[in-house]
Amino acid sequence: MRPAHTAASRGGEARAPEEPGGAGDEGVIDETGEDRGPRGRMLAGLRFTSLRLRLVLVFGLVALTAAVSASGIAYWLNREAVLTRTQDAALSDFHQELQSHAAALPPHPSQAELRDAATGMADSSQHYAVVLLGESEEGHRVAGNSDLDTFTVADVPRALRDAVGEEQKGASGDPAAYHLFWQRTVEDGTPYLIGGARVAGGGPTGYLKKSLQAEADDLNSLAWSLGIATTLALIGAALLAHAAATTVLKPVHRLGIAARRLGEGKLHTRLRVSGTDELAELSRTFNRTAAALEKQVDAMSDREEASRRFVADMSHELRTPLTAITAVTEVLEEELDAETGSVDPMIEPAVRLVIGETRRLNTLVENLMEVTRFDAGTARLVLDTVDIADQITACIDARAWLDAVELDAERGIMAHVDPRRLDVILANLIGNALKHGGSPVRVSVRVEPPTVDEEAGDRLVIRVRDHGPGIPEEVLPHVFDRFYKASASRPRSDGSGLGLSIAVENAHIHGGDISAANSPEGGAVFTLRLPMDGGAVEAEGDEDTGDDGGAHPATPGGEGGERR
Repeated sequence: MRPAHTAASRGGEARAPEEPGGAGDEGVIDETGEDRGPRGRMLAGLRFTSLRLRLVLVFGLVALTAAVSASGIAYWLNREAVLTRTQDAALSDFHQELQSHAAALPPHPSQAELRDAATGMADSSQHYAVVLLGESEEGHRVAGNSDLDTFTVADVPRALRDAVGEEQKGASGDPAAYHLFWQRTVEDGTPYLIGGARVAGGGPTGYLKKSLQAEADDLNSLAWSLGIATTLALIGAALLAHAAATTVLKPVHRLGIAARRLGEGKLHTRLRVSGTDELAELSRTFNRTAAALEKQVDAMSDREEASRRFVADMSHELRTPLTAITAVTEVLEEELDAETGSVDPMIEPAVRLVIGETRRLNTLVENLMEVTRFDAGTARLVLDTVDIADQITACIDARAWLDAVELDAERGIMAHVDPRRLDVILANLIGNALKHGGSPVRVSVRVEPPTVDEEAGDRLVIRVRDHGPGIPEEVLPHVFDRFYKASASRPRSDGSGLGLSIAVENAHIHGGDISAANSPEGGAVFTLRLPMDGGAVEAEGDEDTGDDGGAHPATPGGEGGERR
């Protein structure tokens, strides 16, 4: 409820403070891209961590904030304008009607006179109810209502009645003793404007009550319209954000596919570049990097191929003189074994050294040729169904290891393998265990079912365990590396340094693998795992036994690389 700035003659410019509950509270690479299907693309685009979703959310929040702010300001401005216009018109009309009807009443009007005057005032175009209060000659309060059912003095808030009845000290030059006051209230969900003023000079006091439901309905319609507009703006912003995110993320997606393909070894992958923006420059940089990488990899491949060809050619060239040297050393060895005295005892140690080194050189050349076949991808399997226990026994017996090896294998375990390559694997593993771990060496054979992650059938598991000091932890990751030596102070060993490497390659060509570890009870354990059915690799005919032939049997000593 607020006091007016002027006397009753200037009614309508006054504002009373609003009470709680009043109307004031009403208020290139798309050609090489991967197609994951519509569902996959949709799920990828809707991941919470995706950049697309974050862009859409940011755009949506910005649009929602802007739309809500604009709608709120527009609603508040329109609300104030509508209510102010309505209440100013009603108060101004009430003021005029009060002056024309109530001022003409006698000093002590009767109830009938007040009722007639109130009815005349209520017939105005503003459609409000009026109640007039006067004082009879006996000093009693007399009230006259335009509509007793809709508006009585009891409907006027107490604070408003006190403000209207209080005599004001007017400013200089303002003779009015009473001002016009108004207040907005809500009754049963309907907003009303209630105003009051007293006629200057001791006349009656008048109050009006005007419904603001029409204005409230208009404001509710405006709020719904603004809400709909805000929703449409939010949807439009989300669509625009999605379109913008697609424009930005499409090159990024192509770049990701290209990088993944590059990592898979497809070095010819390139991006199709269009435009001059930052993403286009990023695509150009990727293409330049991929071209440089392809060039370097091609050069390295050429050098590696040349090196592999050199080793293969060298091995082939060494076989001819080695054949002659081997024949001579065999003759010398026969002479030494015959003890005929034809060999001078002074040079006998040198002759035996030559014989041993010739055998070692022959083994090294054969291993190098085998390695070149693996590197060139020309090694093939000749599969056969064999009894594993018999195969291991034959390997041990051929190398005179029966007294140093304990075999734990049931007969009747049949597997589809390449017998010659399996013999190479076993000879290298058992020979390595005897050489570096010491006897007794225990060889166990088991058949294990496939794990949950494996789709293949049963697997053959052969474990070779020695009783030596074990393998140092820092050496374990390198035991299958070619020419790896555990200590730089031991540059020379009895083996070629290729045995375990050849063994693991033979396991791989079967579709299996070899692992190395230390046993908790002491000693090293090598575990060979092979598919029982020969794996996914099938035989492609008999292998050549010449320069491009299959695996060669290991020498009696095995070919384990240094591991201690």
